Amino acid sequence: MELEEYLSYLQNGGVVEGGSELHQMMYEISHQAMRITAQLNSGYHPPEEIRVLMEQLIGKPVDGSFAMFPPFYSDFGKNITFGRGVFINSCCCFQDQGGITIGDGALIGHHVVLATVNHDFAPERRSTNHPAPIVIGRNVWIGANVTVTPGVTIGDGAIVAAGAVVTKDIPPNVVAGGVPAKVIRLIETI
Repeated sequence: MELEEYLSYLQNGGVVEGGSELHQMMYEISHQAMRITAQLNSGYHPPEEIRVLMEQLIGKPVDGSFAMFPPFYSDFGKNITFGRGVFINSCCCFQDQGGITIGDGALIGHHVVLATVNHDFAPERRSTNHPAPIVIGRNVWIGANVTVTPGVTIGDGAIVAAGAVVTKDIPPNVVAGGVPAKVIRLIETI
């Protein structure tokens, strides 16, 4: 299976059985991601080099307005899409097999975890992966130490408070926080 076909399969919720050919493909792509993130996370790199390394990791262009403070971790890499003006702070972990889309102007705080895969609940099938995409809208601010779980969409202009665990969709223009995250208040827009 070619990479594009595999990504489409994952983005459409295709299950990856442990030990299958698809699981082996995931494993091989993960090793490519480890090689690139090891390079990204070793020593200082100017912003231009960071963008080049991120392009290698995700396999597509990264806008010149993208900025990130390493270290950064991804166990797959090829299923991430960044909008314009995205900023990612240090020590973030993106588990992106299910797909991660980050909209224009989004700010991602320190130690944010975006996890797009669950393992099967049945013990005898625990190595089977169930991917579901995460979509982060335009101008979203995700605070430090937030975890976003598979299948979640965070609406445009939303703020997710530090330390939240987001297990359900967050509507646009609200502040959400807590474990699990709930809407705390509306954001008045001009």
